[in-house]
Amino acid sequence: MNLELIQALEDLEEDKGIPKEMLLDALKAALKSAYKKNFGSSQNVNIEIDEELGRVEVYADKEVVEEVSNPNLEISLAEAKDKEPDCELGDTVSVRATPENFGRIAAQTAKQVVIQRIREAERDIVYEEFINREGDILTGIVQRHHKDNVVIDLGKTEAILIPPEQIPNEAYEANERIKIYIVEVQKTTKGPNILVSRTHPGLLKRLFELEVPEIHDGIVEIKGVAREAGFRSKLAVASREPDIDAIGACVGPNGMRVQAVVSELNGEKVDIIEWSENPARLIANSLSPAEVIGVDIDEEEQVAQVVVPDHQLSLAIGKEGQNARLAAKLTGWKIDIKSESQLDEDTGIELQEEVDAEVDSDFDFTEIDLSE
Repeated sequence: MNLELIQALEDLEEDKGIPKEMLLDALKAALKSAYKKNFGSSQNVNIEIDEELGRVEVYADKEVVEEVSNPNLEISLAEAKDKEPDCELGDTVSVRATPENFGRIAAQTAKQVVIQRIREAERDIVYEEFINREGDILTGIVQRHHKDNVVIDLGKTEAILIPPEQIPNEAYEANERIKIYIVEVQKTTKGPNILVSRTHPGLLKRLFELEVPEIHDGIVEIKGVAREAGFRSKLAVASREPDIDAIGACVGPNGMRVQAVVSELNGEKVDIIEWSENPARLIANSLSPAEVIGVDIDEEEQVAQVVVPDHQLSLAIGKEGQNARLAAKLTGWKIDIKSESQLDEDTGIELQEEVDAEVDSDFDFTEIDLSE
């Protein structure tokens, strides 16, 4: 040990933000362990570091006794009084016990401790930075593929894009820049484990926040998101100012804003609908682009029966039920869709994959005027 080490600790405090006292405490603990390992584990020792001289000293705590039976733990009264004249039997005296070659051990231990603490501090700094970014969006660079996972370079660390969080049929080329959503940050002994996603609904929400100033400024609010990544999504928006068109703001001039989001998601279709506190209106809007004639809602069961023109039935349901499924996710309601002709039938009506009971001819539903 020497003054260069003390200076190095001070430099680390300034450059890395690692407190010198924390490093000194860690160094003392490591030196104490090294001493016990090399010179006797039974002794109760303390380590003292002279910061002015850069010198390390080992002191053993020994009990003052009349007759010494264990020299590692005991000291005679006469010998103890040479060190501390006021001591008495039963007292504890600190005796210098620094071995001749302890300087070499101290130097090696100090190097190991400093390196370890630097690594831990850097990991903690990265963790603290990214734990505050959970639920946020970042741009990363595709680093490499590891089995089915994609490793993303985030600058100070790497993130893992696992298969369930990858958009179906999306290729990830090395050095490609992509936007990712931070799902979770876990603290591990090897550093932060950052789980990211390209399929999370939050990614769609954050992308619109980046592209639409009205959303960023809080004028337009995203009320709900439903997504089947890589295929189609629905976004419900509302304006907090009556003279601002929420849908128009999200679409942007000539569709530029929504197209920027679609391009980032490699062509994923996005339906932007107007939010409404009226469940019937919201359900009708959610089935866009299909035209809805009426909606009958059962608030207790959270079920809605929707009537559409005959020629709009397949559009309302969507390919493999996708449009109706996304509408249900967006609104939180179970949605059964009927055509006008089905409504007039007296027998059971097959809706998607379920069979409803007989429908009365005086079926009562809320008419929706979509021209409003």
